[in-house]
Amino acid sequence: MYRTNTCGELRLADAGKKVTLAGWVQRVRKMGGMTFVDVRDRYGITQVVFNNDTDASLCEAANHLGREYVVQITGTVAERSSKNPNIPTGDIEIIAENLNILNKSEVPPFTIEDDTDGGDDLRMKFRYLDLRRNCVRNNLELRHKMTMEVRRYLDGKGFLEIETPMLVGSTPEGARDFVVPSRMNQGQFYALPQSPQTLKQLLMVSGMDRYFQIVKCFRDEDLRADRQPEFTQIDCEMSYVEQDDIIDLFEGMAKHLFKELRGVELTEPFPRMPWADAMKYYGSDKPDTRFGMKFVELMDIMKGHGFGVFDNAEYIGGICAEGAVHYTRKQLDQLTDYVKRPQIGAKGMVYARVEADGNVKSSVDKFYSQEVLQQMKAAFNAKPGDLILILSGDDAMKTRKQLSELRLEMGRQLGLRDKNKFSCLWVVDFPMFEWSDEEQRLMAMHHPFTHPKDEDIPLLDTDPAAVRADAYDMVINGVEVGGGSIRIHDSQLQAKMFEILGFTPERAQEQFGFLMNAFKYGAPPHGGLAYGLDRWVSLFAGLDSIRDCIAFPKNNSGRDVMLDAPAPLDQKQLDELALSIDIPEKN
Repeated sequence: MYRTNTCGELRLADAGKKVTLAGWVQRVRKMGGMTFVDVRDRYGITQVVFNNDTDASLCEAANHLGREYVVQITGTVAERSSKNPNIPTGDIEIIAENLNILNKSEVPPFTIEDDTDGGDDLRMKFRYLDLRRNCVRNNLELRHKMTMEVRRYLDGKGFLEIETPMLVGSTPEGARDFVVPSRMNQGQFYALPQSPQTLKQLLMVSGMDRYFQIVKCFRDEDLRADRQPEFTQIDCEMSYVEQDDIIDLFEGMAKHLFKELRGVELTEPFPRMPWADAMKYYGSDKPDTRFGMKFVELMDIMKGHGFGVFDNAEYIGGICAEGAVHYTRKQLDQLTDYVKRPQIGAKGMVYARVEADGNVKSSVDKFYSQEVLQQMKAAFNAKPGDLILILSGDDAMKTRKQLSELRLEMGRQLGLRDKNKFSCLWVVDFPMFEWSDEEQRLMAMHHPFTHPKDEDIPLLDTDPAAVRADAYDMVINGVEVGGGSIRIHDSQLQAKMFEILGFTPERAQEQFGFLMNAFKYGAPPHGGLAYGLDRWVSLFAGLDSIRDCIAFPKNNSGRDVMLDAPAPLDQKQLDELALSIDIPEKN
């Protein structure tokens, strides 16, 4: 055997044992006639001591070890005279008797330490080295524990884990597909699944009753911190259920994960917030409710007093930052610049301070009497020491989204977004459809198989934009960790939905005929949801990006810089696939 023990398991009770360790050299330190070598593996670090007086040649060999050399060391466990309380093995050391270099290493391009000197691009290029760092490996261990707990919980609830194919047909709704050319069917393409949505519905038609899968999904989208071109879902579906059944079961799973993985006991039911309220009070369908600063609409108070920006606005709203009256003019200018960034798009910001005497001092004082400003203060229930920030615009929804970004930034600046505090809720009653300016038609807000609320079904003929969906998202700390819906199981209602979405019967049959035909053979009422595994892990690990909990992620351009992918194909491969590449010249 290469080792009798790992580098993280020996303790004082093992003193006197002869052991063999194997691992990587973390560092080498020479002190007088002694050489100390820290040897590391996945389980921890153990200090090994080489004594020049005892074995000069062995000590000399240790002096020539470099960082990340792979070594095998045999010796005796001894109590350490200068103990290290910061590591579990800090009470012992190994008195070396034999050293075997299993593999030499070049000097790594960055230090394999928690506080490394490697930048993002460098660490991604040498990701196999980055994964040796404790902080990165810990994320993958957490991911492993989470998948095991998910399987344990769902197995206990009668779910079957069933694999669905990776090569499927392309669908027109949702994000862009990644497509795969077929050599045996030239000119035709598979798509990689954006989710197993239609397949899990077919499993319900098949009588599987309760299905889950921890599955790769693929979407050719622009990337951001919580997106990757390939990501992992905890995908679930159930038969003979209503919305409350699904919410109750998967809220239970969330509480189970919090308890087992974070030691957090959540006893209260998660609040349920209608989508309309989320947008009205937070400007987001995934509100961060760790802190207040709910929106207050000010049209009735601030309009009609001669301030043109407000007088011509379709929406005026603001937030109250408690105790933030100390913000300087420079800080307020920086906030104004923040909301005017192209990514947010506001035209400006109005602020007002509530002074110690209760008077309100604002950036638009010349347009408003103290009486009006006091009405505004009362609308916020503001107190002396508070800071009020106001945005306006000619599109209420866009302005709310801008105000949402300002609210989150203020929460961050005031330290209200504690990563060790968790605020969970369900957002429910989503609109069934949303208008697409690009397509000039109604699009499914979730997907075309979402069931409308029963009481809203008559509106499909008269006012489809007002129809609400039996859809729900679980939101934690401003992150949508999962969502789903009750599905349509009636083929006539499904055909009606396709009609509203602009599908001809022929096109609907071409794209989804397999599902619609299956519904003719006794489809049960069913519904489900999918959790984003990467988002769950990053939330529990306190990360800012899902990339740090994925073993081999892509960068923000969708590239794998380690494998140098994507890359061109050889002409021979293109010929076999009957493909020709014609890349337009960039201007």
